[in-house]
Amino acid sequence: MTKAAASELMIWTALLIVYVVWGSTYLAIRIAVESIPPFAMAGVRFLIAGAVLFAWRMAVLRGSQALITLRHWCSAAIIGAALMLGGNGGVALAEKTLPSGITALIVATVPLWIALVDRLWFRRPLPVQRLIGLVIGFSAVAALVWRPDEGGLDPVAAVIAVVASMLWAAGSVYARGAALPDDASTAIGMEMLAGGALLVIAAAFAGEFADPTLLHPTAASLWAFAYLVVFGALVGFSAYLWLLRVAPITRVSTYAYVNPVVAVALGWLFLREPIGTHTIAAGAAILASVALIVWEPKAPGVAG
Repeated sequence: MTKAAASELMIWTALLIVYVVWGSTYLAIRIAVESIPPFAMAGVRFLIAGAVLFAWRMAVLRGSQALITLRHWCSAAIIGAALMLGGNGGVALAEKTLPSGITALIVATVPLWIALVDRLWFRRPLPVQRLIGLVIGFSAVAALVWRPDEGGLDPVAAVIAVVASMLWAAGSVYARGAALPDDASTAIGMEMLAGGALLVIAAAFAGEFADPTLLHPTAASLWAFAYLVVFGALVGFSAYLWLLRVAPITRVSTYAYVNPVVAVALGWLFLREPIGTHTIAAGAAILASVALIVWEPKAPGVAG
């Protein structure tokens, strides 16, 4: 479907899906890891979603299997390692002790890391407004983690969330020029499969499959896991990919501002996560810094 053929109603419906669904994944992850080990949860999630998406695209495209090469799979494995293992796996691990809303605000800095990687790796120019955005954003994250008026955060979990954001940004930058199939959904399915496999391997090394809680997850964790597979991975990604084809990138990129707000609100509503003036101020500064970074037409790289 072309941009002209896509109605405003359809575009805004897809945008709302990305706004709410991807914003809600932080809450779902927090609930899922309460009784399911983080790497195992994320690994099985992406293996299921990747298998469904990949099989569907192969059935639709039929002869396209011949177009998938070993080079494509190598690229998918690198992206899966950065985005799924490092990014989503890191978020799941951090949320064992870190509030979901705070995690979402830290991950909202992905566009800042992308701008920094662009500058250091590709030597792309860094306009003054983006430099200001970097300073504001990273200062706000430091202030957010400190939170003297709302109690301290687990410093290890906070660092893991920051590293997860860095890895997601690096994977997003690499994906721009990576050798992947022309069909975006096929590529996403491959990345999920590769990343899911790496997460399962990480879970095995971490001893998660020997964790007795793995055999006795709570009903809430299972429902959250199912939500992450169906809505977070399949519905959310499908809506996002469709929007990239039919809507202006400046409008699609607005999810980077909305997702953290949704995550903070849901964390407060369902988990009673505190929202104090310090969190509000730091969160507003982070979102302002993201606005400075993505002022020009450019897609940020965060997804649930």
